[in-house]
Amino acid sequence: MSGGRTMGLITAYETTKGRRYRVRYRKRDLTEAQKRGFTTMREAQLYLSTVTVSKSTGEYIDPASSRVPVRMFADSWLRSKQPPMSKPSYYKTLEQAWKNHVAPVWAEREIASIRRSEVQDWVSELATRKSRTVVIRSLGILAGMLDVAIDDRRLVNNPARRVRNLPRHGPGKRRVYLTHDQVATLAACSAYPTLVLTLAYCGLRWGEATGLRVRSVNRLRRRFVIEENAVMISYEIQVGTPKSHEKRSVPYPERLAPMVEQACAGKGPEGLLFGDGINHMRNSGEKGWFANAVRRAQAVDPSIPRVTPHDLRHTAASLAISSGANVKAVQRMLGHASAAMTLDTYADLFDDDLDAVAARLNDAMPLIALPAGPQTRYARPR
Repeated sequence: MSGGRTMGLITAYETTKGRRYRVRYRKRDLTEAQKRGFTTMREAQLYLSTVTVSKSTGEYIDPASSRVPVRMFADSWLRSKQPPMSKPSYYKTLEQAWKNHVAPVWAEREIASIRRSEVQDWVSELATRKSRTVVIRSLGILAGMLDVAIDDRRLVNNPARRVRNLPRHGPGKRRVYLTHDQVATLAACSAYPTLVLTLAYCGLRWGEATGLRVRSVNRLRRRFVIEENAVMISYEIQVGTPKSHEKRSVPYPERLAPMVEQACAGKGPEGLLFGDGINHMRNSGEKGWFANAVRRAQAVDPSIPRVTPHDLRHTAASLAISSGANVKAVQRMLGHASAAMTLDTYADLFDDDLDAVAARLNDAMPLIALPAGPQTRYARPR
C-alpha cells in the first residue's frame, strides 16, 4: 500500500460509499500534505507519481495555494494596464469589461476549479449577446489574470488560453467615402469648415484633430505635428498620445493654408487650433454641429450619405489613393502601425489602384505590329 517513503504514502480508509484511498506526501518545504478521495489504488498511485515528477522538475504547485479566487489577481492585473502602461481609453474598456462580463462569472471561482470546457461555454454564451471585440477582450482579461496566478506559482496551466472556438469576424460596417465635391458641400454647410476639410484631406482621427495646438502647425512646410490625442472617457476629455504612441507629421493641402492661418490667429502657442482655443471640441452625436452639417449638406446634395467624423478619415484615404499615393505614404498619413494594416483596411481601394496600374503599364508597353497579323504580340526594340 505504500508508494515508498521517498515518494509518499498511500493508505486505504472506509466510507459509507466504500473504500477510498489517501495520498500523503511532503511538499518542497518538507511540510506534510495529503489528498484523499481516490476510488482506486491506481488513481492514487498516478497522483503520487505526478506529484513526485513535478517536484523533481521544479513544477510542483501546492494544491492549497490554488484554492484562491480569481478576484485575488484582478487588482494586480488591472494596475499593470493603468496609464501610462496603456492609453486611458483602452484601460477604461478593460475596467468595464472586467466589471460587466468577467467578474460576475469568475471573480469568486477558485482558480484550480476552472476547466477549459467551462471557459468555452462562457465564451459561446457571451458571443450570443456581445460583439466579437467584447468577447475577445473579456477572454483576454480572464486569461491575463490567470497568467498572474501562474507567475505566482499558484497554477500550472491556464484554462483560458488556447480556447478553440471563438466568434468569427463579421462583415463589418460598410465604409463611406465622399467625393471632392461632397466634401466641399459638407464643409460649406458646417459651422467649422476648416475642421471638416482637415479631417477629409489629412486623415486625422477626431481626437488628433481636436488635440491640435497652434504650436502643432508648421506653416512653412504646411504640416500638422500629431503628438496629442483628446478622447472622451466617461464624459470627460482625456489627453494622451496618438493611438500608435508615435508622433507623426501630416501635410495639409496648400488651399487649406489660409484657413489654417485664420484658425491660428489671436491664439498663443498652447491654444487649441479648433474651437475657442481653450476647450477641446466635442462630437455631440445626433444633435451636435457635425450631424447638423450633414443634414444641411444632404438638403443641398441628396447623394451625400450619412457620415460621421471618422468617415472623413476613410474619405482622406480614398482621395489620397485615387490621387496616386502609394501605400507607404497613406500609412504615414493615417498613422497606421504598418503598411500591412493600411492594405488590410483599404484593400477595396487598392483594387481600383491596381486597375490604374495595369492601364499605365499597358500604355507604356512597346508594341510592334507583325506583318502577318494584328498587334497580338510584341517584340523588344533593337
